[in-house]
Amino acid sequence: MAETINAFKFSDKGLAEIQRYISHYPEGRQKSALLPALHVAQAENNGWVSPEAMDAIAEILNIQPIEVYEVATFYTMFNLKPVGKHVLEVCRTGPCCLRGADQMIETLKQKLNIEEGETTADGMFTLKPVECLASCGTGPMLQVRETYYENIDSEEAVDQFLEMMRNKEVETPEWKK
Repeated sequence: MAETINAFKFSDKGLAEIQRYISHYPEGRQKSALLPALHVAQAENNGWVSPEAMDAIAEILNIQPIEVYEVATFYTMFNLKPVGKHVLEVCRTGPCCLRGADQMIETLKQKLNIEEGETTADGMFTLKPVECLASCGTGPMLQVRETYYENIDSEEAVDQFLEMMRNKEVETPEWKK
């Protein structure tokens, strides 16, 4: 049976995946499954972690909700508001900026008609500047889920990237299949 808290409900597969993570840790140490549980919640909630999802995680892990909120708000990999189909995490640190990241961000903002942190009207893209993605030699670059897109150093490269992403399906996590 799936767990329900307020408006958020884990699927049976999602709940089973969290239980699988919990089983990796000694009894009483279920809080160690917090990061993977947040990833499951985000995957089941259209790419973001709602307060209701965090409350459900707290109940499952038998911890206080604030313990979940602290972790979810610390890591930029967790989205705390609804996002687009593709979250464009653009590296904005020194090496990428020296190679044109600021210009790439401005081009993305202009072409998508959004500001940093916003989502396009069609729900396709969210622009999210982030700290170093450890690909300094191939900047400017960005990440969408687990995939790096590197050397996006011209308006034409941005156009090609956006066209490719408009036609790309979001991959389903293994545990959801």
